[in-house]
Amino acid sequence: MSSTVESTPTIDLFASTDHEQVVFCHDQASGLRAVIALHSTALGPGLGGTRFHPYASTDEAVRDVLALSRGMSYKNALAGLDLGGGKAVIIGDPRADKSEALLRAYGRFVQSLHGRYLTACDVGTFSEDMDVVARECDFVTGRTVAHGGAGDSSVLTAYGVFQGMRASAAHQWGSDSLAGRTVGISGVGKVGRHLVGHLLEDGADVVVTDVWAPAVDRIRAEHPTVRVVDSTEALVAEQLDVYAPCALGGALDDEVVEVLSARIVCGAANNQVAHAGVEKTMQERGILYAPDYCVNAGGVIQVADELEGFSFERAKHRAAGIYDTTRSVLELAARDDVTPSLAADRLAERRMRDVGRLRDIHLS
Repeated sequence: MSSTVESTPTIDLFASTDHEQVVFCHDQASGLRAVIALHSTALGPGLGGTRFHPYASTDEAVRDVLALSRGMSYKNALAGLDLGGGKAVIIGDPRADKSEALLRAYGRFVQSLHGRYLTACDVGTFSEDMDVVARECDFVTGRTVAHGGAGDSSVLTAYGVFQGMRASAAHQWGSDSLAGRTVGISGVGKVGRHLVGHLLEDGADVVVTDVWAPAVDRIRAEHPTVRVVDSTEALVAEQLDVYAPCALGGALDDEVVEVLSARIVCGAANNQVAHAGVEKTMQERGILYAPDYCVNAGGVIQVADELEGFSFERAKHRAAGIYDTTRSVLELAARDDVTPSLAADRLAERRMRDVGRLRDIHLS
């Protein structure tokens, strides 16, 4: 195995970042190509999942892992966890390239960081994969219940998004009930599938789309009343009250916001806003945006609970706090006349600063 930096363009990406450490991982025999990024360990070890995705280039993978790991610093801080921000990406098609050898090779690289980075599941990886990684690594969360873990972290991710959506509804409409509201969900894989269930139980009408046909088929089988449209473009053109992006990032761009009828955007996807101006446009159009890293923290709360010896009820109680956190963010944004993302950033940065500085106090 060897850690290598692959190209000058990739190095240039670091010029505008404040990350502590970026590790390039390459094991030729297994085909592993991965990047681990640690943004901040001010509050503790960097915790964040491992994304397995067929990136078009190393530069694209690096851009994604830098953005995702930075988001984890803010997510963990805002969620009240004593953890910093880290993330990893494995470059490849998880359906074709994933193997025991590759996952165990990846585990060796995570182990080499000696606990500075704690990994977990993300897009393209599952609890069973974390069990394999853990055969070579002590710093793995999100494991299966059979191996003492919390299992699928998407359960509480969806629960937290639902709480954030309720809080957003209370802020926008004066009631946190979604009964009678039409909610459009783009992406009904891990998290979106569970979110559908919460919304139907609350009395919402749900419209969904997904590029992966089996995910749509499963929703149709489990929830026959859910309406399906054939693309995200068709979904955002629907008459919606709430839009929930639950697939990959960059879902909110100028074109989407221009046609969006929803008054609330609240979803599970990371890094939803394509560029900074989009959120300002939403604000001008009267669309309330619940910052992604605020509302999708249920999963990281779930896997972080494993570090104490997992209790689902305790983790669920903590994830329920996303309701109050979201209300605080939206109230601060309204009070200071700033976007919700800026308000959330300010709250997270305050905690990283005020609590992180305590590490400077020497303990004899």
